[in-house]
Amino acid sequence: MMTDPIGDMLARIRNAGVARHQETWCPHSKLKLAIAKLLSREGFLGEVRGDIRGGHPILVMQIRYDEFGNVLIDGMRRVSKPSRRVYVGSGEIPKVRNGLGIGVISTSKGVMTDRAAREASVGGEYLCEVW
Repeated sequence: MMTDPIGDMLARIRNAGVARHQETWCPHSKLKLAIAKLLSREGFLGEVRGDIRGGHPILVMQIRYDEFGNVLIDGMRRVSKPSRRVYVGSGEIPKVRNGLGIGVISTSKGVMTDRAAREASVGGEYLCEVW
């Protein structure tokens, strides 16, 4: 039984980048799809699509590399974990690497970046950081 599905997805992305894979996959969920699409919009991942393998829905994510073959994601950190949830208000949202990275926040208006949450003046669960 998996206790942290979001952490598992982030680890799969990190491991696929280190292993120089073109894409990786994980079990599908609405929250993981929203996070993956957000990372795709921000330029960290390539195409994100749903698929079915073995009768189960999966999420397929393409890993992006620069012109030298280095993965575009330098690091990831899971902030809010199942053992310790982290919630932030709209005025308490930290900047990731002085604005060079993004924070992913689950708000009442959906999953959004730290920048978008500050502009919308909403807080929520601070899921992870990507830089």
